Amino acid sequence: MQQLNSLIAEANALGANMPEIEAARMLSICNACRYCEGFCAVFPAMTRRIEFLPADVNYMANLCHNCGACLHACQYAPPHEFAVNIPKVMAQVRKETYITYAWPKAFGELYKSNGVTVALASSLSIALFLILTLAINGNLSSGPSDGNFYAIFSHNTLALMFGAVFCFALFAIFMGLSNFWVRITPGQASGAALAEATHDALTLKYLGGGHGEGCNNEDDAFSLWRKRFHHFTFYGFMLCFAATSVATLYHYLLDLHAPYALNSLPVILGTLGGIGLLIGPAGLLYLNLVRSSEHGDASQKPMDRAFILLLLLISASGLALLAYRDTVYMAALLAIHLGFVMGFFLTMPYGKFAHGLYRAAALLKNAIEKRQVNKVGLGGE
Repeated sequence: MQQLNSLIAEANALGANMPEIEAARMLSICNACRYCEGFCAVFPAMTRRIEFLPADVNYMANLCHNCGACLHACQYAPPHEFAVNIPKVMAQVRKETYITYAWPKAFGELYKSNGVTVALASSLSIALFLILTLAINGNLSSGPSDGNFYAIFSHNTLALMFGAVFCFALFAIFMGLSNFWVRITPGQASGAALAEATHDALTLKYLGGGHGEGCNNEDDAFSLWRKRFHHFTFYGFMLCFAATSVATLYHYLLDLHAPYALNSLPVILGTLGGIGLLIGPAGLLYLNLVRSSEHGDASQKPMDRAFILLLLLISASGLALLAYRDTVYMAALLAIHLGFVMGFFLTMPYGKFAHGLYRAAALLKNAIEKRQVNKVGLGGE
């Protein structure tokens, strides 16, 4: 216990916040027990350390996929006096890492307020502004019969508005991620490490739980639905991004302009992605609503739900726009869809979107770390 108090005091002296200090306490207990050593990447990473400084805790918190297996297996979990709950404390630390490494730094506080109300208010305000603009210009109920939304808002206008916001969002995320990457001192990435990290990220390897059967529910039962809904969401998003990318190539390189036929590649990719972004977020929203507060940080649920709900609304409005693009409803649906997309872009750098990139960075560090030999405080595998 004296050694534990010493480690906590040292972490406090290095500027660690309370979640990091609490995580260091729990990880020290876990390092002595090691019952969960084979559960996921967090515990082997833990055993390669004899102390847990803030940078180490930040790294392992983002390596944690919050499957809940260790909580249900732990003999020191509440109501034991040690009160070890790794999923909850890691979730709390993850939120602190987003705030700490955010760029610009002052914007990190937005992680605390980026909830459903803010996301919907931002999106609906933008949509209402666009609808009023169309109404004033007489374009709200007289959309073109050929489904050409560039006749409603010009291509250059949309490219300038959304391109500027999207580029800022990407730059802000990149700067925050760079700050995180430098702090966790990852070492040199090899091709093998990059391949392993990419595989682990794309397959969501560590959402399989301690036994590969999925995440634990409150009643100890295993379920793979959280992993499946994550896959629907991720690959649905990537298909939509691919649709936008292909449409951009069509427009600038091939001089082929929207609207595209229903059997064209951009429309097929976008439709499949939209369906994925209906199924995945709907499932994740349900699981977020019913999952026990002991499996994570309850204060982050508004941020989680805002991100999930925006993806769901973007998909639903996008598919509705495709279905009704040749009707008088097209202009209003376009304004609503663009409002949700802009709301997503505005909140993207300071919301749940960042967690996937931070987790990918942690997975890469894990792959690198396993290949390091004879490092101070680390042992090769």
